[in-house]
Amino acid sequence: MTDQHRVMRRVRNVSAAALVTVLAVTTAACQSESKTTNAAPPASSSSGQPGIDVKDIQGALAKVSSWSASDWADWASKNGFKPEDLEAIKSFWDKQKVSGAKGVTTDRPNIQQYPTLQNVTFPKTIPAKAQPHPYSADTAVVGKIFFQAPEGTMVCSGTVVSDPSHPGKSNLVWTAAHCVHGGKGGDYYKKLMFVPSYNKSGATSNGKAQNATREQMAPLGIWAARAMYVMPQWTQRVGHSGGPDSQFDFAVVRVAAEDGSSRSLEETVGGSMPIWFGAQPGDIASPSSYGYPAGEPFDGEELEHCDSAPKPTPFVFDASRPPMLAIGCNMTGGSSGGGWFTKHDGKTMLFSNNSIGDDTWMAGPNLGPDAKRMFDAFVQNK
Repeated sequence: MTDQHRVMRRVRNVSAAALVTVLAVTTAACQSESKTTNAAPPASSSSGQPGIDVKDIQGALAKVSSWSASDWADWASKNGFKPEDLEAIKSFWDKQKVSGAKGVTTDRPNIQQYPTLQNVTFPKTIPAKAQPHPYSADTAVVGKIFFQAPEGTMVCSGTVVSDPSHPGKSNLVWTAAHCVHGGKGGDYYKKLMFVPSYNKSGATSNGKAQNATREQMAPLGIWAARAMYVMPQWTQRVGHSGGPDSQFDFAVVRVAAEDGSSRSLEETVGGSMPIWFGAQPGDIASPSSYGYPAGEPFDGEELEHCDSAPKPTPFVFDASRPPMLAIGCNMTGGSSGGGWFTKHDGKTMLFSNNSIGDDTWMAGPNLGPDAKRMFDAFVQNK
């Protein structure tokens, strides 16, 4: 979400009764473009199926929708995230780096550049509301993501999501692709950690982050990235001002406890969020978006949420890809990757994540068949 410089009045709701029935989950808008070399796609499939032609990147990308789990494993082995030492991640994040981490600043989508956007009526602004301290147990699935990018230390948001291969013991976090990978010419970001229920007690609020203890910042521990997937199309995107690649702006991350504990993330936070793949815009009632916005007028220390009465507004940059969904929201940089929630079949579910916007509306990708195939392959490839 863009870090605009106009000051907007924050709307704070200190009553638990003001929470929507939808689970409030935070996200911090992700950041920065990386400048390292990106590897080529896999040359062969371990499934014995025809390999992916590395000489033709566009041809390879065209085949992604038909990849098997083995194809995804091949891609990850040649182009995937390489986990870093847990102790190295722990020792990297001192108080100065944590408190100095910035939310990404992205440009507004150029509506004139895309004829498909010129007749779209974007939603009216919905002011974000701060979650009252101490955060309730049902928001523990939302957290803050920290990572190192070429520009410095950055922040995003993420959500603990259910792992069908490990019911009740998920170690998976859903976020935006631009929170984990720099795109074309870039690589996966370094020293990535997830902090569920960051600042639950309010100890870092009102400029007190430098004085807060590690336990106050991270009451449910620190969780380091061990594996992650983005759509291969994302690794070829340039910039993050809104375009066809934003329709694939999502990622899944597997984490482990920084302290080496065998207890799962889901067991630690007390739950996880199931994902509603293929949600149709007309079926999404009362959506809510959560995150830790860090650009003015926010400071990145509070879990904020925008609760929309209208259904999300669909729009596309590229009609061949699943649409983007827009709601009114004034959250800024640092909220990227944060979850979007709604009720479906009587359960609160994640159906999108913060991706792009300006200081009046926010958009996230519709998680269609490609997103589900990516997720399914990820949980199969341990």
